[in-house]
Amino acid sequence: MKLTKSFVLCALSLMLSMYVQAQNITVRGMVKDDGGVPLPGASVIIKNTDKGTSTDFDGNFEIEAPSDGILVFSYIGYVPVEESVNGRSQISVTLNSDVNLLDEIVVVGYGTQKKSVVTGAISGVKESDLQDLPINRVEQSLQGRASGITIAANSGQPGSSSTIRVRGVTTLNNNEPLWVVDGVIVDAGGIGYLNQSDIASIEVLKDAASAAIYGSRAAAGVILVTTKSGKSGKLSVNYSGYTGMSAPARKLDLLNATQYASLRNEASVAGGGGILFPNPESYGKGTDWQELIFNNSAKRENHEVSISGGNEKSTFYASFGYLDQEGIVVSDISHYIRKNFRLNSTHKINDYLRFGQTFGYSNEKNAAIDGNTFYGGPLSSAVNLDPITPDIETDPAVLSGVPYVDDTGSLRPDLILAPNGYPYGISTLVGQEMTNPLAFTKTRLGNHTWADNFVGNAYVEVEPIKNLRVRSTFGGKLAYWGGQSFNPVAFLTSSFVTSQNSLSRNTNKGFGWNIENTASYTKEIGEHDFTALLGQGVYVDNITEGQSITYNNIPVNNYKDASFNFDIPTEQINANASTGVIHKVTSLFARLNYAYKEKYLFTGIVRRDGSSRFGSNNKFGVFPSFSLGWVADRENFWPENEIVNQLKIRGSYGVTGSDQIGDFRYLSTIGDGRNYAVGTGGSVTIGNSPDAPANPDLKWEETSQTNIGFDATLFHGLSLTFDWYLKKTTGILRDVPLPGYVGATGSPAGNVADMENRGIDLGMSYNKDFGDFGFSLSGNVSTVDNEVTFLGAGVDFLSGGTTVQASTFPITRTQVGQPVNSFYGFVTDGIFQNQAEIDAYANGEGVPMQPNAKPGDFRWKDVDGDGTITDNDRDFLGSSIPKVTFGINLNLNYKSFDLLVFAQGAAGNKIFQALRRLDIGSANYQTSALGRWTGEGTSNSFPRLTTNDTNKNFTNPSDFYLEDGDYLRFKTIQFGYTFPQDVMEKVGISKLRLYITGENLITFTRYTGFDPEIGGDVLGIDRGYYPQARSGMLGVNLQF
Repeated sequence: MKLTKSFVLCALSLMLSMYVQAQNITVRGMVKDDGGVPLPGASVIIKNTDKGTSTDFDGNFEIEAPSDGILVFSYIGYVPVEESVNGRSQISVTLNSDVNLLDEIVVVGYGTQKKSVVTGAISGVKESDLQDLPINRVEQSLQGRASGITIAANSGQPGSSSTIRVRGVTTLNNNEPLWVVDGVIVDAGGIGYLNQSDIASIEVLKDAASAAIYGSRAAAGVILVTTKSGKSGKLSVNYSGYTGMSAPARKLDLLNATQYASLRNEASVAGGGGILFPNPESYGKGTDWQELIFNNSAKRENHEVSISGGNEKSTFYASFGYLDQEGIVVSDISHYIRKNFRLNSTHKINDYLRFGQTFGYSNEKNAAIDGNTFYGGPLSSAVNLDPITPDIETDPAVLSGVPYVDDTGSLRPDLILAPNGYPYGISTLVGQEMTNPLAFTKTRLGNHTWADNFVGNAYVEVEPIKNLRVRSTFGGKLAYWGGQSFNPVAFLTSSFVTSQNSLSRNTNKGFGWNIENTASYTKEIGEHDFTALLGQGVYVDNITEGQSITYNNIPVNNYKDASFNFDIPTEQINANASTGVIHKVTSLFARLNYAYKEKYLFTGIVRRDGSSRFGSNNKFGVFPSFSLGWVADRENFWPENEIVNQLKIRGSYGVTGSDQIGDFRYLSTIGDGRNYAVGTGGSVTIGNSPDAPANPDLKWEETSQTNIGFDATLFHGLSLTFDWYLKKTTGILRDVPLPGYVGATGSPAGNVADMENRGIDLGMSYNKDFGDFGFSLSGNVSTVDNEVTFLGAGVDFLSGGTTVQASTFPITRTQVGQPVNSFYGFVTDGIFQNQAEIDAYANGEGVPMQPNAKPGDFRWKDVDGDGTITDNDRDFLGSSIPKVTFGINLNLNYKSFDLLVFAQGAAGNKIFQALRRLDIGSANYQTSALGRWTGEGTSNSFPRLTTNDTNKNFTNPSDFYLEDGDYLRFKTIQFGYTFPQDVMEKVGISKLRLYITGENLITFTRYTGFDPEIGGDVLGIDRGYYPQARSGMLGVNLQF
């Protein structure tokens, strides 16, 4: 009995002991980095379970864990730490920075991978790279921060987009990369809805091995944007905002009134005329039109509020944003406002069922002027207008004559009046589209465009068995956009008269959607890791419709009173409507990732796409890729050393495609307007006929790419990434000219051109802490060489090219063996200093090659050597595509102070400066004209001025107009201070940081225009580019 009792007591004691050891307890604590700064969002997981939590913005956490369990603490960029609970209720840990950046997680198509096993060429930016920066559009987030991508702003106007080229120009057609936001394909023009504060990461898939998973639309590169998600833990509230002023970073050096009058006199006399201005000095400096249009204190503000939180089952992230920015050019009609909202959430129903969604909304209102044009507008007019004309005309003698009076001798009623009641000045010297920019502004008040964008997706993910995940995703974008404008009755110049007013409005709707179903399976067999992905997708876009209406001659003449409620005659109303052509793509795709000991790596991808833009002969295209990787430092023979700590060598090859050619190009479509007089009665019969012959064999453009690179860590802190690539596009789609005897009115599309891009991408980063001082330096540099290799049988170059007004020839040419759209024109060989030099510049027979030249004219180089100067003497003068792009980012911190310096630039390209209107001989000049030729030996680079330019010094496209486009810009300089956390916690604040930011403070360049960064379909053509602003801002970041 005693033995039995003893046994029972022992058993009970053992069971009680086991219960006590296994019971859960509440563990609290804090996670900090090696500098003592709390880490928000750090992961705290119970080892060998899927239960865990995340730290809040204070770095604090709370979790229910077994008293004998083990907690695993981790954070991206830091070495994970394991801590045994051992019955403790309070645990705090410090995570040390991980110099092995190869362990970062990067987003790839339809999933994520550790950077250590990525075999493709991917670059990008993270949330921490963008925090508190004054970035208004997502494209600017990548400029100078990601290698292999060229970005140039299309305009400095607030809200303007940028031109983006991933590893050069890929095709003669659409070169915009594919944007994928949280799995939803978004058109490049609509990407501006994104708020950079909502972005968690941006990845650029540069090589075909990475991009092939997106198949037929990935030829020009793929940009993946992932927005933020919530983290489990207590509710977190964050406010970030700034306010400041903007001003022009540079103004042109233009002639003042005295200089202008003097040079006009000189040109007139040289051209056989008389003195136009007898007393130039009497005009003084005259009107500074630039000073009148530029705003040196344009307001700029941005406010963001985000709320996030959740638990082990559900998380959410919500944000609200407001951006308001005035333009620096005539701010009354250059003003951008954006409001945005985002809600992302994830939900775990049980261990095998999850679902989630992302949703973003933006409302944009934009008052804008043309960003790069020489056809009038405030900027072009300010450059070309004479400085003699006053901004406001008050002289009664002048006001009593033309152009201020009408036929009756009375002051014209349609003049635009200044606030003082006098008319704005009207130039009688410079005409055509050049108008007083102040008066022009008055006629554009209230004009604006708007857009409402709704972008989101929803997914359901099931894990029926361990490591098998099946996901279905539905995503879409719904957009409404339009504009409203009022043109009053106005007389701006004799060439710019509006005799009846008009009120116009247009509204448009666009919708696109996609459904994707994927299944991924991960399996470990010993030291072999396999991940397989199968997927299917359907994509539909361009479901668009639009309407516009114009009311003419309404009974008011200002935009505030203008309304569509007026009852006007039907004949004064114009209206139209449109419907888009729906574009459809259907896809099947697969990917296999394999790793052995994370040492030998393989990725294979294949995608099959079908497009509605091709006929039955080539409806579908197959786009394969493969990549290999070798992590050399994991080999047993790899020696321990202090120089190369980690090394991964990569290589890849793949094929991607493009169907960006428009719709129905494979068909012979019918067009109208082919009218014909039938019989002798004189009546015209309306006719319709085929536009061009059909081409049922039209197929995909294909871009193949070879990439070889490596990732390395040197000296235990320097991370290095290198890639060499060769990208070839074949079967480029373009119109094929047909001989006239075919009888076709148009040209069919065909696969008839090829192009190559080759270059290198290099990125580096270095991080080091020295006690209280922290240092971080990162940079990248990329090169690209573009070459057109084929344009069709017997075709050496494409006819046409980019033109500027009054130029005798196009200024660009696309030719085999040259970069696409290279600058093309005459080559100057100095200036004739006297008649003897003109006579001596003769051919072998002694005939002068430029018989119409005068001393002071350009000597044109006889490029073809035939002894005459003709259009065959034009030559290639340079490329608009930068050969080199680069960026450098420096972060310094000392205790609570931090400093950021970010610079970026480009080199190796030319800019064609077309600021001055060639067809307006009286247009103003930049002060470089003061260095013109005025006599023997005075100049060998700037020709004489004359109204009779028989030598075509200024109308011939030549290297005279080309300037180096190299620049280095200090894009962002920011200095901040973070208040001590122990002080802030007393008032319930997790973090308070104040900072000042300077944007575009300094630009080093030899270009003489407003700005050397000029985007567009053809880069580097300055027609009157709206310059980027120099800004100063004060900001705050506040976390609760």
